[in-house]
Amino acid sequence: MKPEKINALITGGASGLGEATVRRIIDLGGTVTISDFQEERCLSLSDELGKNCVYSMTDVTNEESINKALLKSISNFGPINLVVNCAGIGVTNKVLSKEELHSTKIFEKVINVNLNGSFNVSKLAFSKMKDNLLDENECRGVIINTASIAAFDGQIGQAAYSASKGGVVALTLPLAREFARYNIRICTIAPGLFETPMMAGLPEKAYQSLVESTVFPKRLGKPEEYAQLVISIFKNNMLNGEVIRLDGSLRMAPK
Repeated sequence: MKPEKINALITGGASGLGEATVRRIIDLGGTVTISDFQEERCLSLSDELGKNCVYSMTDVTNEESINKALLKSISNFGPINLVVNCAGIGVTNKVLSKEELHSTKIFEKVINVNLNGSFNVSKLAFSKMKDNLLDENECRGVIINTASIAAFDGQIGQAAYSASKGGVVALTLPLAREFARYNIRICTIAPGLFETPMMAGLPEKAYQSLVESTVFPKRLGKPEEYAQLVISIFKNNMLNGEVIRLDGSLRMAPK
């Protein structure tokens, strides 16, 4: 599949890993619909990137909202052949902290956004992609979800986040097997520690501690490296049903 023929919808596309992916696709000559809830940032980014980029305000927990974004992409640029799901939230709560138990409502919210949101986007994207014409490699489209190495190396305080990302990992193979009938591929990227807005707010001491925990390269990942992997998955027809760790061999400690 040729990158210049990409017509993508990127959830969480207004910042971080999603924004880097949007920029990479536009640089390669493709078209993108930014699907996010940060309206000011969406407007600024789409204006900067020009006619090959539009945005749609989206709540990944709401099927009507997702469907609206997909239809806007199709209306503007034609059939969608790539969906990248970067939308997600993170919280750090111990099950017992200062004599208070972990809020089940917070746990449910993280599951709803990270896991249910990934499922919602995947199934609705699939419902549109299955009607695409086959490309030169007999593929109709590619869906890429975003998990985390916390799915495998969850730390103390990450019960909700790790559970949600573990669910995204577990979704990958059954969806790939089902979507294969329609010549649609699905993979998941599990990033390690990356330079994202979430990391930017850390105190310097905490940030340096994270850098010290890395192996090689001795730094946090760059969002552009995530975007590069997205393009590699899109181009390689044999990548299907796979969860790829993108972490520089980092294995997180218990805390």
